[in-house]
Amino acid sequence: MGLRERKKAQTHAALSWAAIRLTVERGFDKVKVEDIAEAAGVSPRTFNNYFSSKAEAIAFRHLDRFLRIAEALRERPDEPLWDAITDSVLPQFAADAESMAHPPATDVAQWTAGVRVMVAEPTLRGEMLRAGAIAEAEIAAAIAERTGSDLDQDLYPHLVASAVVAAVHTAIAHHLRTDPPVPVRPLLTDALARFAAGLSTPSTP
Repeated sequence: MGLRERKKAQTHAALSWAAIRLTVERGFDKVKVEDIAEAAGVSPRTFNNYFSSKAEAIAFRHLDRFLRIAEALRERPDEPLWDAITDSVLPQFAADAESMAHPPATDVAQWTAGVRVMVAEPTLRGEMLRAGAIAEAEIAAAIAERTGSDLDQDLYPHLVASAVVAAVHTAIAHHLRTDPPVPVRPLLTDALARFAAGLSTPSTP
């Protein structure tokens, strides 16, 4: 990735995290594009160059995690598939540069309650579904490359991609409904291990 691409990726990440952080802290309807741009250190015009709406900005972080999972899978060609999947998924749920540089202003309980409200926002659901569909297609393509599957004809890469996306969504949902919240990473480890135990890698011809 060149300097220009890195700068664009950093701006995407900064805007998305600012949108999430402010929405969780204040509520979806109380956050303006101008607020997000200011928190990310850019102009509202720059925000509009990157995202068409607050909802798209919020969903981008979710999409970006999945795209990085697909990229990491392609970078681990020699590991067993499910080991590579686990090793590609878990790092995406560690603290990143944006969340460390601009931590939430609320405590853990308030943050979790705010996330619950945010993910229930009807305006956000369409963007999250779109992000999930894009993510699943990218992960399926990466799995097809690893397993020598035909992306158009074979069920396996799509089945595994659906399982990965489902594991992430289910772990996050379980994290949000438990009290106190169970951390996401051990939930993901458990979910992926359960899939790996019953969804073996197909033998190549």
